[in-house]
Amino acid sequence: MSMSFSYLKMYAMSAWVIGFVLASALICTPAAAANGADLQVSILQYQPVPAEVGEYVTVWVKVENMGFSRAEDVSVRMVPEYPFSLDSSANANKTTGVLNPERAAVHEYRLFVDENAKDGIETIEVWYREGTEGVWYKEEFDIRIGLSTFDSRGSVQLQGTPVMEPEVFMPGDRGTIRFSLVNAATSPSVLVGGEEFDTNARIQSASLEGTDGIEVTTGTYHGSGIIGPGESVNLTYNIRVGDEVEDGTYYLYLAVEGNSHALSNNWRIPVRIDSSSVRVIPSSLLVLENGAGTLELDVANIHPNRLSSVSVRLQAEGMEFSPSEYFIGSMDPDELFTIQFEAASADNESFSPRDLTIIANYRNGVNQHSSVVDTRQLRSVEVQDNNSPGIALAVILLAALAVVGYVMYRRRKTK
Repeated sequence: MSMSFSYLKMYAMSAWVIGFVLASALICTPAAAANGADLQVSILQYQPVPAEVGEYVTVWVKVENMGFSRAEDVSVRMVPEYPFSLDSSANANKTTGVLNPERAAVHEYRLFVDENAKDGIETIEVWYREGTEGVWYKEEFDIRIGLSTFDSRGSVQLQGTPVMEPEVFMPGDRGTIRFSLVNAATSPSVLVGGEEFDTNARIQSASLEGTDGIEVTTGTYHGSGIIGPGESVNLTYNIRVGDEVEDGTYYLYLAVEGNSHALSNNWRIPVRIDSSSVRVIPSSLLVLENGAGTLELDVANIHPNRLSSVSVRLQAEGMEFSPSEYFIGSMDPDELFTIQFEAASADNESFSPRDLTIIANYRNGVNQHSSVVDTRQLRSVEVQDNNSPGIALAVILLAALAVVGYVMYRRRKTK
């Protein structure tokens, strides 16, 4: 009897543990909705930066539908933990309603920072769901707490277009994106409400956020210096593109936190992925005579940006090519280059048709690529030398000389 009770107790405990794990997984693991909607939440910004001890910080939460169908009854819930607390528990839940594909909604929350909070990074939880009976999913976000607040009124702006190397990435590439951030102020000070403030700017933090298939491998930049009016600073981030990323334009997010009492900035940074590279096209028939001859090929760069260290190799069974690899060098977009190879079979004789493999090597930025760009049929025809017109001409000349010699001989004999 006691043994049966023990088994029942163990079974009940196991069922409770399994249920708890499943419930936790449902809350903590984000997932796309079954109907094709795909909700994603993020912190658009918070002010002031850093959040001040004993004061309120305003947090703007963005919920976005990245799927292909609309989401119904979308809700967002702020779940703060110490040292944060909501201004009112009634403000925890925000209802968006219907959210169509590629549309977003922004909700504002006010959190109080406890007076005994310490400087550093603290996290807040944001829950979200679709449908009134849907499962809640959870995301965590960092908020910096500190005493480094500034009354400067300079404004940090993105200057020009980000510089990317390479300009257009290929799947599997690594590269860099360089930003120039400038203080847009034009004078040393400004009057606000009758009070004078300096126009220096500070970059307290700057981070670049990746997207599916594109990873940012450089961490957040934390500034410590002052940027005067009109001055700028350059920031460089390393990124890595996944091997399976499809061609298209993807957007990274550059988030910059400036002066505490100035709005922070978020910019969408487009990154182009294009797998096109080098195309090699025969410009003459791939036919040899008696197993030897010259092959002529046109090489074109069809990638949107400049490629470097471009070279072409040919491979075919029982064949030798000279040069073994034709080095072209750098090629601009849509540039065309004509190359020639001397080809000969190993036994210098005609052969049956065989596959000719064309291999291109090139660099896109710092990334080395090698790929088979085409496979063609290489043929050889047999040509007989004894039918040469040169031999026939030589016979005719010899016959003519013989006739002339015979005529001269007859004239001398007559005299």
